Amino acid sequence: MSEDIIKLVETLGSGFEEFKSTNDARLKEIERKGAADVVTEEKLGRIDQALHVASEAKEAVERLSKDRLDAMEAKINRAMFGGDASETKKAEAELRIFNAETKARSQARGAAFSPLDAQAYDAYKTAFSSYLRKGDRALTSDEFKAVSVNGDPDGGYLVPADLSGRIIARTYETSPMRAFAAVQVISTGALEGVYDLNPGVSGGWVSEKQARTETNTPQLGKWRIEAAEQYANPAATQTVLDDAVVDVEAWLAGKTADILGRTENAAFVTGDGISKPRGFTTYPTAATADASRAWGTFEHVNTGAASGFLTTAAGPDCLLDIIGAMKPAYVNPNTAWYATRQAITAVRKLKDQQGSYLWQPGIQAGQPQNLLTFPVRLFQDMPALASGSLSLALADMSQAYQIVQRAGINTLRDPYTNKPYVMFYSTARVGGAAVDFEALKFIRFGT
Repeated sequence: MSEDIIKLVETLGSGFEEFKSTNDARLKEIERKGAADVVTEEKLGRIDQALHVASEAKEAVERLSKDRLDAMEAKINRAMFGGDASETKKAEAELRIFNAETKARSQARGAAFSPLDAQAYDAYKTAFSSYLRKGDRALTSDEFKAVSVNGDPDGGYLVPADLSGRIIARTYETSPMRAFAAVQVISTGALEGVYDLNPGVSGGWVSEKQARTETNTPQLGKWRIEAAEQYANPAATQTVLDDAVVDVEAWLAGKTADILGRTENAAFVTGDGISKPRGFTTYPTAATADASRAWGTFEHVNTGAASGFLTTAAGPDCLLDIIGAMKPAYVNPNTAWYATRQAITAVRKLKDQQGSYLWQPGIQAGQPQNLLTFPVRLFQDMPALASGSLSLALADMSQAYQIVQRAGINTLRDPYTNKPYVMFYSTARVGGAAVDFEALKFIRFGT
């Protein structure tokens, strides 16, 4: 365990003890005087904020640890390349992905397609790096020939598969949704799937010669997620690009991933589905069980109080109710709470019947903060805590939400629009939508 994590764990442990004692004092003041002292409330707020900072800092440090990065890289390689991430097989997979995307682009343009071999692909990557620095007009004849196999300056060149993988890897790191939802790389414009809306084929008991009446047949529904276009347009001066010390590809990967990550993260949570993914908080909800609720609607459980929880002993009941409403198939190691900081603050004050706090800090390395044994994930893009808000959810997000990623990122180098800057207009195609409306349930802050 690194020294940074040790210090953060110690801060969480001592901070939570102070939080509990201060909150207990606040509750006693409310019982005695009908309201808590302003000084106590302010102190509790400062401790609560410190717990937020320590929890998020601990998780950030753990994400950046070597083991986590290695695991993340392996996950990306499996998602992108379908298995073994050895150097030889990874190179072969990169080439397959690049040729597949090139073929799709060529067919879309009505152009002829000739797959590249390993040597030609290496030449393309070298030429692409030169293109980022100098533009196509300054390329040597060999470089221009190599880079032109996959496009033209007007349409943009396809980012080499290894650089595309680095961008996606950073997007995984910066966008929490990708870490928990299902992610599928596609080579077409959309991903389709089916779901069974009926419990199954009906049947019954009959005697030997009794007539057999027709039984019902299961009905299948279909879902379709289209990949919408997303863009990033970072800029750099030509002077910076001319500096041989600068790793232009790494710079482009970082800037592009940062922009794409932040915008798609918001869309996966609150997007309206128009030219972007549809966020899981935008679907209708109802306070009805799975058996009687229309498909396409999530279940919600009310807290019983606007903008918070009941202050009586029944305050935590809604959390227990939502856990009880989850089918066993969705209660597994992937199941977690998703909440804003405000919602976590409200939850942090809840106690069970024995007076023990329900929220617990992650006081061990690799252990996240948890609520009733389920980890708590910070999703600040969820609705702010208010009357009727859906600021807290329990979900197996890997079954509830599907992300689709079109293989390939295109980049157009633009030295003209914003002189003296060179713009790198990069486009990617990403989609997302809810696919299982029983795998996620909301806590609704209202009556």
